[in-house]
Amino acid sequence: MTLLDVKDLSIDIHGIRPLDGISFSVDKGEILGIVGESGSGKSLTALSVMGLLPLIGGRIERGSISFDGTELTTLKEPAFRKLRGRRIAFITQNPMTSLDPVIRVGAQIDQVARLHLGLDAKAAQARSIEIMEQLRIPEAATIYHHFPHQLSGGMKQRIVIAMALAADPDLIIADEPTTALDVTIQAQIVDLLVELVRERGLALILITHDMGVVAQTCDRVVVLYAGRVAESHDVTAIFASPRHPYTKALIRCIPREDTLPGSLTGIPGAVPSVAHYPPGCRYHPRCARMGVPCEKVVPPLEHPTSGGEIACHFPESNGGANV
Repeated sequence: MTLLDVKDLSIDIHGIRPLDGISFSVDKGEILGIVGESGSGKSLTALSVMGLLPLIGGRIERGSISFDGTELTTLKEPAFRKLRGRRIAFITQNPMTSLDPVIRVGAQIDQVARLHLGLDAKAAQARSIEIMEQLRIPEAATIYHHFPHQLSGGMKQRIVIAMALAADPDLIIADEPTTALDVTIQAQIVDLLVELVRERGLALILITHDMGVVAQTCDRVVVLYAGRVAESHDVTAIFASPRHPYTKALIRCIPREDTLPGSLTGIPGAVPSVAHYPPGCRYHPRCARMGVPCEKVVPPLEHPTSGGEIACHFPESNGGANV
């Protein structure tokens, strides 16, 4: 059953359109990966769903965001406050700056349950400690009384996840939740998120630039480039046969056990500035398959018979063969 359905979403920030025609959906119990380099529009997509664009001077120019039958693009802020945190939870990029440094971490978790579930102080504390224990925080009843500066980065991220879970949401949006953590802790946090989603039947949108994480955790993936969808499909199909040259290039960037030193391939160039998107296909200046229409004609988002979606004038016919 579809929980979140985003259709033709375009946003405006001070006369600039950083997102243009984004469409995707998330089912209950599903993990959707949104992937792309920095500047692709991943975080802006999350802010759009959370109704937080006004905080950065943005607005939804066109399109629809439907959550469990409720249209979010026309929802007034008082109604959005009841939804945000209660049914849709948000895990931000950096746990170091997500917590209030002068409030004990337990109290910060409590606030969510007291606001959205109406629990009293004692019940909220018991719930917070229970969630902390589920997140494998040792001596949770003691850590509950600590301040953020007393915790490691990985422990702070667990507290942020506990805050997201405190009101028992239906959807969690995790915006690169392991950015500031070392590799070992990153893997632990991602595994923990996936386990919680599977156990609770939640939907999870995992925003990342790491295709390796997507391969290990997600059911479906949306590949963004410069504010547009390049390709989307289920994870197995994407990795077996990527059709968009950008998707294929991202997969080639994944280190493998048999990768020889110095042989890892990068993607030439960089994602263009939002103020200077090129005409036509926005990936064409970096694309080895670029042809005449790519420079001027925007490729439509098509639905091939093999499934998924792709926006490319010259898609790969056997994308998996040489990845």
